[in-house]
Order: sequence, then C-alpha cells, then structure tokens
Amino acid sequence: MKGLEIGIAGAGPAGLAAALFLSRAGHRVELIERFDVAAPVGSGLLLQPTGLTVLDALGLSPAIHALGNRIDRLHGADALSGRTVLDVRYDALAGGRYGLAVQRDALFGTLHEAVLAEGVPLRTGITLDKAETRRARTALHDPDGEIVGDYDLVIDASGARSRLAAASVAAPRMRALPWGALWATLDCEDVPHEPHALTQRYDAARIMIGVLPAGRASPGETRKAAFFWSLKTAEADLVRQGDLDRWKAAIRAYWPATAPFLDQIRDWDQMTLARYAHRTMARPYADGIAFIGDSAHSTSPQLGQGANMALLDAAALAHAIGQAETVERALEAYAAARRNHVRLFQLLSYAFTPFYQSDSRSIAWVRDRLVATMARVPPAPRMLAAIVSGTLIDPFAKAGLAECRWPEDFAARPA
Repeated sequence: MKGLEIGIAGAGPAGLAAALFLSRAGHRVELIERFDVAAPVGSGLLLQPTGLTVLDALGLSPAIHALGNRIDRLHGADALSGRTVLDVRYDALAGGRYGLAVQRDALFGTLHEAVLAEGVPLRTGITLDKAETRRARTALHDPDGEIVGDYDLVIDASGARSRLAAASVAAPRMRALPWGALWATLDCEDVPHEPHALTQRYDAARIMIGVLPAGRASPGETRKAAFFWSLKTAEADLVRQGDLDRWKAAIRAYWPATAPFLDQIRDWDQMTLARYAHRTMARPYADGIAFIGDSAHSTSPQLGQGANMALLDAAALAHAIGQAETVERALEAYAAARRNHVRLFQLLSYAFTPFYQSDSRSIAWVRDRLVATMARVPPAPRMLAAIVSGTLIDPFAKAGLAECRWPEDFAARPA
C-alpha cells in the first residue's frame, strides 16, 4: 500500500510517533488534537529500552538523550524500618540496558518538533465523537455530527478516555482503578538525591512516595525531578482541602530527605492528580480504525510501561501497513504483532498494583518479607530487570525493530 490518507486522533507520544513513521513511509497523514494547543499532560516518565529503541528508529535518540536522565536502578524501602523492598538493576541484564527518565514536556517536544519538521498537518481544538466506515473509507465526526475528515484509515491515539474507543464494539468497558497519585515537577539541581535511580518509600501498600530525577524539559533549562505520592482518588478532594503544611509534615516524617522537595510545594495547585484505569482490547482495531496506546490498553503505571507500549504500538502498526496489501490485513497483522506482549504486561501491571497501592497489609507483608527475599535469588534479578525493561518477551521483531545498544557511557552524565 502506498499513499494512504490517514487521520490520527491525538497528538500524544503514540500519535506523534505514528505520524512520523507513516509520513516518512509516503502516506498522507493528518493529526487531529482536541486541545487548542497540543501539549503534554503529566510530570515525568521512564523510557525503557523498548521506547528508546522506537525513538532511535525515528532518529530521535540523540535529542531525547540530551534532555533525559539515565536511570540504572529502581529502589524502594519501607519508610519505617528502612528495609529494602524493591531493588531492580538494569545491569542484571546483558547488553548495557538502562532507563531514561524524561519530563513529558521533553518527550512531547522532541516528537512534536520532528512532526513539524516533517510537514505533517496538525489540526487543533477539534473534539472527535465517533467514526463511521463506509465503502473502505472512515469518516470522523465531531459531537455535532459534522464530518471532520474522511480517510483510508483512522488511528485512535487519543488516550484512555477516548470517545472513539468507548463507542467501538472492540473495546471492553473501562475499569477505573481506585488508586492514583499526586504529582509535582520540582527543581533538583541543588537538592541531594540519587541521580540515577527511581527511589520510593512505602508504609505497607497504602503509602507510596517517590522521586524520579527526570532531566530537562528543553535545552538550557534546569534539571527537574518528578515527585509523587499515591492516594485513593476518591479521597483526593478531601486531601487537597486539608492543611498543606500538615500533609508535608507527614511526608517528612516518613522520608526526611524529601524536605528540600517539599519546601518547593507552596500550593496544592502545584500537584496534579493522575487517575488510572484498566482496559485491554482483545482486538485493537475495528472497521477502518486502529487503536494504539492507552486507547487500546491502559493500566496502572506500576511497571512504567505506558508510553513505551504506546511507542511500540506506533512502530508495529506502521510496520504492518508497510508489509500488508490491504488495510484490513495490516490491522490483523498489527494486532497479531502486539497481542502477546500487550497481554503479558497488562496482566503483570494489574497483578503488581495491589502490592504497592492497596489497603491490604497482608499483601504488603508478603511483598516486604517473601517477595523481597525471593527477588534477590537468581534468576529473579534478571527476570525483574526484564519485566521493568519491557523485554520479558521480545517486542521488537514483530514490530520491524532491532533492539538498540548504546555505549555504556552514553548519557551516563546527568542531563
């Protein structure tokens, strides 16, 4: 297939990456974004070897490494006893793998600049309500029923709460998860912290506090860290109506070293509430529509796979379109390419979540004593590193990718 007309709903990482792959393959691509100005949502995230491989395939590895911060270790400890609960090291795997923590601004900006340089049209301020397929063409409609665009293929990359996904027969019901997190992006230039680790503290599974040094949003800016605190989303309004200083004092009691970060939080408006939901499409496509990223599969961020899975989806779909003779066969090939990897990591994320976000003290006891002990016995360190890396099973070959290897000293310096 050559020269398809493709409409992409959503200008997040998945949509932007898909636009780059497909535009460079010779297709006529148009991005449609509901916000008046396309922009990222959220604080920091951790790019795994999976997502880094996709960005490298797009020629964006130097740009994202110049902004991001190398992560070699995920470490979590019980806030009261100091006992290590989680210790995952990328060097347990061969090949020099590592994670790269980035601000969402940095990932969005890197992809967005590349899309603009490619000349891909981006229409903003348009809400999409439904898609209608007739005679091998798919029309997108706004809430008033007006046709926004008509395409050979529509790609829905508009996120977990996509209207297009909700209206599709392919999508199961979204299951809202009870736990979320409050996030803030804070200065870390002169703040003592572990520069190459995601660090966390826990009190059972009800309290989780984390710091992720996430590099720069753009060249020349100061380095930032993503600070987060988990809570039940139903309690978020009550928490934010409370006394901010009392809340900060409670966190300092758990983790005194966070005081320099907490001192930067002067208003609840600096904290963004992240809500999580779980849904996995058995078949991530319908007539004339491919679902990628959170519109196809969403879950809690415990394994840090969300953006990485979305980037893999974009690569796999573009590869399938490049290999197939018809749109229908391309969609079938895309679904087959991503099926096992998506289902495995959706299941793992869903299973791991109660160990870190729940009211269960018994689950936390098992995590702290049994699981933490077993995690130190080979081959568990390698398996945990493979899970975090997103490479427990190979996601690359079916997406037309070869996993990249970077020199050990590449991006070893703080951003």
